[in-house]
Amino acid sequence: MNLIHKVIFDTDPGVDDAIALYFALAHPAIDLIGITTTFGNVSVAQAAINALYLTAIAGRELPVTQGLSAPLSKAPVAPPAFIHGADGLGNLPARRSTGRPLDPRSSAQFIVDSARSQPGEITLVAVGPLGNLATALQLEPALPALLKQVIVMGGTVLEPGNVSPVAEANIWNDPHAADSVFAAPWKLTMVGLDVTHRVVTELSFFETLARRQRHIATDTLLHAVSFYATFYSGLYKHVAKSPGCFAHDLLAFIYLVRPELFTLESGCIRVVCDGLAQGQTILNRRDFIDYPQNGWEASRTRSQVCLQVDAPACLNLLEATLMADWLKR
Repeated sequence: MNLIHKVIFDTDPGVDDAIALYFALAHPAIDLIGITTTFGNVSVAQAAINALYLTAIAGRELPVTQGLSAPLSKAPVAPPAFIHGADGLGNLPARRSTGRPLDPRSSAQFIVDSARSQPGEITLVAVGPLGNLATALQLEPALPALLKQVIVMGGTVLEPGNVSPVAEANIWNDPHAADSVFAAPWKLTMVGLDVTHRVVTELSFFETLARRQRHIATDTLLHAVSFYATFYSGLYKHVAKSPGCFAHDLLAFIYLVRPELFTLESGCIRVVCDGLAQGQTILNRRDFIDYPQNGWEASRTRSQVCLQVDAPACLNLLEATLMADWLKR
């Protein structure tokens, strides 16, 4: 019997979020039970609009909630419109009317309600700033025991950061929330830049997908990825050779269904909350050393971190999943 993963997707769509969302909807082993939105790639209001729209045009109806609009402590910054477009989807020229309403609960409350109603069954895949999860933890301190696992797309250990030399964007956007999430005693896996910078999804694949599927959802995805790929091609020479984009958020779901494609290391993770290194995720890789500084006690929660990945296998899985017959017409 195949394992079916019940998932809440905490997201800030976002082009790579859209790729990840459609992979999750298409994969037969993923049962997406709800989408919780946050600020990050766009405002939280736009994130909720995008989640409703992307699911509607794909013929799916899921609960979508709106969550935090700003970091827990640090000053907010403007969304990166030059990366994802002002609307988060590459500045779509038009959108169909869907008329679907938001679930009235906050994202944090939806997470808590779902975990309480299905204890031990739900995986939370978080691919944006972690304020919704941190707030849910405040609402329900027993949440780590109620969720099956948490998979976080964010952070970096060895790879340089993408918003500073040491920080990844999701963690940098709300470092205080991230530090509280990494400190909580759940089963948590960090899928960060150490692996997401190894997997490039090429624009040519999305062009082929749109030709073969001939659907508004694949046309929308192609438009968004085209915008996103232009940004990455201007930044990385190896990406420019075969235009495309890093598969950041997608890899969180690939880890969920194919964890054997990743090499992991475990240890305590702390987040730098202030100063020049704000947002840096530090993995204690020498836990046999009794460090004298507070914050590295042996009693602290250990998490898993993805440090290597089988990139060709990930791309093959993406292609097989999205090329299948999953879209409702």
